[in-house]
Amino acid sequence: MTTHLDRPAAEIGELPRRPHALARIGLLRDLDRPGDAVSSLGPNWFASVMGTGIVGGAVATLPLRSPVLTTWGTAVWGLASALLVVLVVATAVHRLRFPARARGHAADPVAVQFYGAVAMALMTVGAGAVQFGIPVLGATAALATSWTLWLAGTAFGLVTAVGVPYLMITRHEIGPDAAFGGWLMPVVPPMVSAADGALLVAHLAPGPGRTTLLLACYALFGMSLFATLALLPQIWNRLVVHGTGPAATVPTLWIVLGPLGQSVTAAGLLANVAPGTLPEPFASGTAVFAVLYGVPAWGFAMLWMALAAAVTVRTARRGLPFALTWWSFTFPLGTCVTGTNLLAARLGTPALDVVAVALYGLLVAAWAVVAARTAHGALVRGHLLVPAR
Repeated sequence: MTTHLDRPAAEIGELPRRPHALARIGLLRDLDRPGDAVSSLGPNWFASVMGTGIVGGAVATLPLRSPVLTTWGTAVWGLASALLVVLVVATAVHRLRFPARARGHAADPVAVQFYGAVAMALMTVGAGAVQFGIPVLGATAALATSWTLWLAGTAFGLVTAVGVPYLMITRHEIGPDAAFGGWLMPVVPPMVSAADGALLVAHLAPGPGRTTLLLACYALFGMSLFATLALLPQIWNRLVVHGTGPAATVPTLWIVLGPLGQSVTAAGLLANVAPGTLPEPFASGTAVFAVLYGVPAWGFAMLWMALAAAVTVRTARRGLPFALTWWSFTFPLGTCVTGTNLLAARLGTPALDVVAVALYGLLVAAWAVVAARTAHGALVRGHLLVPAR
């Protein structure tokens, strides 16, 4: 049935909509009012902070060292930090002005998965504070920022890792073809906590506190790893039995690389800080684990990357509309860069150095495309912010 909402203004005697002031200068053209910009804001927007932050964070692990790269990494970390502040403020406004929509995210079996992005965005910026913030903020402020964001991100990540599966089990109606890469988003944050926590272990004096944090990071590593192993077969089964699904969800296949690459990264970083923290032979054992676990996990990540790339290219030929799911091309790929870099540094394998640099080039290219499309869709057109009707 056609309603007055479906009919042109001229047919019902309305005056044409007058563009708002921002639209007249070419901004937010698709929004009726600038205030609508936060009305449909969801947790998936925090993936832009993750995807931006990892571009800077990966620089800190590259085999190449130069003032130019350090400046680039610092600038990208600054951009990610600014994005985080904007999104936190916008989310607070959204929850105050549109509380029903904000609560609706938990009831949506797809939207709720992306609460994990909030936790990981906090920790990605926090890790950058340790990697790049000390010359900018000073050691005390940089470490305080990193600790605050790590603690907040870890706490929220534990809530998503338990809470989202609980909602799926008890409240959501899940179909046999519902599994998709986004299901991993709530359970990856503890793995990010493990990797970023290792950066903080290095700044603690030897003693029980340092040992406790290191062991806590290994426990977080296990939480995420085994949850991932429980979910991966379901995603594989969905792809083989039910196909790839809507084109807009295809980029989420790349999310699988997140826990894989981040687990290799976490194993490597934790092994780096184990000497002087754990007694022998456990300290040496972490280095062995970083290789014996890291290389096979890296191999499977490369297999999945090839599979995801093939499916993405096939879908793109048929039509791959831009959506915020395109940010799935960034952070997961970035974790493969950091994981490859740490393996290369530990094993001294030049071939891995080449792969790491090539993957970083691919990461920067993907980020540039997705960031430009997002900026155009959010700031110029505004259609990414249009409330769902």
